[in-house]
Amino acid sequence: MVKALISPGKYVQGAGALKEAGEFIGPLGKNALVLTSKSAWRTAGETLEQGLAGIKVTVEHFGGECSKPEIERVRKIAQEAGAEVIVGFGGGKTLDTAKAVGYYMSLPVAILPSIAATDAPCSALSVVYTPEGVFEEYLVLPRNPNLVLVDTHLIAQAPARFLVSGMGDALATKFEADAASAARKPALSGGTPTATAIALADLCYRTLLEHGYAAKLAAEKRAVTPSLEKVVEANTLLSGLGFESGGLAAAHAIHNGFTALEATHHYYHGEKVAFATLAQLVMEGQPMDTIYEVLDFCRTVGLPTTLAELGIENPTRADLLKVAQGATAPNETIHNEPFPVTAEMVVDAILAADALGRDEVCCE
Repeated sequence: MVKALISPGKYVQGAGALKEAGEFIGPLGKNALVLTSKSAWRTAGETLEQGLAGIKVTVEHFGGECSKPEIERVRKIAQEAGAEVIVGFGGGKTLDTAKAVGYYMSLPVAILPSIAATDAPCSALSVVYTPEGVFEEYLVLPRNPNLVLVDTHLIAQAPARFLVSGMGDALATKFEADAASAARKPALSGGTPTATAIALADLCYRTLLEHGYAAKLAAEKRAVTPSLEKVVEANTLLSGLGFESGGLAAAHAIHNGFTALEATHHYYHGEKVAFATLAQLVMEGQPMDTIYEVLDFCRTVGLPTTLAELGIENPTRADLLKVAQGATAPNETIHNEPFPVTAEMVVDAILAADALGRDEVCCE
């Protein structure tokens, strides 16, 4: 099988980047539909409007869930406005909805994340949920966004929990790419992982370990520092390229399984992925030094290492079997592991990961 690497058309990052948004979006179209979360618009909508001077702008607030009804609702509004470019401004679900709308309208897409909580911005992928918030499907898009523009000043204004959640999402990148590569399974790029994709996934992991805690402290003070810049790049660009061209495996499938339990709906994507990464490492029989390194990192930055920290108190095996059955559905990425995976294996891995997370001495 051939190898393949895909990426957004252009990636721009830096403090104050929103003020220059028009310079980068203008070439894509002069009539923009801006789909924005209410919080992003409240925080920096005026700045973005100034940055888009000279471009006709229609602003629409995101409905809260990247679902098929929401995608269709926004598509109709964009069509009525005569939009030439779709701009997503907000968090991951807002951005995924904007990408899907651009796809269905065959329009260029510009992605402006207001938080660094997931690796969604750079990808040719929209994660579609039911209106109730249960994972439904991956919508694989034919191309990546034309532009991803990240204003790190804006990122630093958001609660630090968002940045930490992004670290949890990015944490899985290396381990999932390694698993998919070992199994020689095709990634979302359409081919098996290139050496470049694996190297980017590894760089993502090493960047988190080296700069994650310092970046969290900076975010808590709303300060833009070199460590924060590096972690924003890891969460957004390195993880985005790493997962898309390196491959997904058990961690994101187990995350999707967790959405079957309503108790987890109050927790962010990356928080669930972080714990699911521990479960993947346990299921793979990874060296304990590796598992302890990941556990220690999660504890240091404040990512969940137990089921209780995801709102799942005293689950029955039947509860976890629901998670495992979702995670092992026929089209799930858990089947990119280099060995056959059953639902019972997933339940056992989740229980063992939870036990390690609750163990006070495992990382001493």
